Amino acid sequence: MINKETTFMGYRRANGRVGIRNHVIILPVDDISNAACEAVANNIKGTMALPHPYGRLQFGADLDLHFRTLIGTGTNPNVAAVIVIGIEEGWTKKIVDGIAASGKPVLGYSIEMHGDHETIMNASRGARELVQAASEIQREVCNISELWVSTKCGESDTTSGCGANPTVGNAFDKLYELGSTLCFGETTELTGGEQIVAARCRTPEVHDQFMTMFNRYQEVIDRHKTSDLSDSQPTKGNIAGGLTTIEEKALGNIQKIGKKCMVDGVLDKAETPTSSGLWFMDSSSAAAEMVTLCAASGYAVHFFPTGQGNVVGNPIVPVIKICANPRTVRTMGEHVDVDTSGLLQRDLNMDGAGDKLLEMMMRTANGRLTAAEALGHREFVLTRLYESA
Repeated sequence: MINKETTFMGYRRANGRVGIRNHVIILPVDDISNAACEAVANNIKGTMALPHPYGRLQFGADLDLHFRTLIGTGTNPNVAAVIVIGIEEGWTKKIVDGIAASGKPVLGYSIEMHGDHETIMNASRGARELVQAASEIQREVCNISELWVSTKCGESDTTSGCGANPTVGNAFDKLYELGSTLCFGETTELTGGEQIVAARCRTPEVHDQFMTMFNRYQEVIDRHKTSDLSDSQPTKGNIAGGLTTIEEKALGNIQKIGKKCMVDGVLDKAETPTSSGLWFMDSSSAAAEMVTLCAASGYAVHFFPTGQGNVVGNPIVPVIKICANPRTVRTMGEHVDVDTSGLLQRDLNMDGAGDKLLEMMMRTANGRLTAAEALGHREFVLTRLYESA
């Protein structure tokens, strides 16, 4: 299906990274700049605002994560150019400078001392120039190893661990052998299976980093005196789908990293990998949150296996849905990109399912819209660590 000579048509950015979309985004620094960003996106066709509810009175590691996520979103290779709007100049400039370091066209505007009218007018002028410039960028031939791929699962059931998740694992094994840069996470959903992942770490240092991240999450549970994860892990939807314990869910989740991949590195939330290979990123298991973090880490396409059915998308990263549950394929077929229900019906083997996913990945990389994109799912959800000051 794929080999070291396999290519796709992508957008090569100034820093050498390769994207498969060519978005011009209007990025608010904070919640009170959302309206101005949406006004600019309404004025200038071909742009997209990414409103969110945070950015005021955050501090410490939470503020660092906020900046890292917004800067990472702007530098994602699926983004051609960025307009940044914030209430005040200092934080706006920090995000502009962070994005500009990648060589990407970016303009920043602050609302204080200018007001909405002037800010929207000036930002609209800048956005018009950026979107016209982006419209002239041409796709070029890129090697498959340059396509960064992330994964998480959502609304899992018994078919997830038997079908959709190992389909991703099969595809990951094939991409890993070609030198791709891959990512998995969902720290909470490794509970009970963390030692399996730890045993897959390539070096003792990576092992220790992984366990540090996992234990950090366990300490949060202990600190809040939570003896279990009732109503959260597994969710009521998971239980309805036949998953009775978090350990069962974890074993299904781990299927996504295949049989051959080693864990080559560990990332904190929204950090960018420094080499190819499989990376673990400490992250929430909430669908939109983790996909947003993967986008901020620089991943260009996302594999999303589901059992009960999930609708989540992302503004800048195509989310490819894989499902092996024939009932879900029948009732929520408009959300499914890759139907692997043949695995359970024994008319499709795992190798064929992995190839089917990779074929859809290549079509998506070359411009095909995913179901989530076609349906307008643009969930952009930032991860918070603390309450606001």
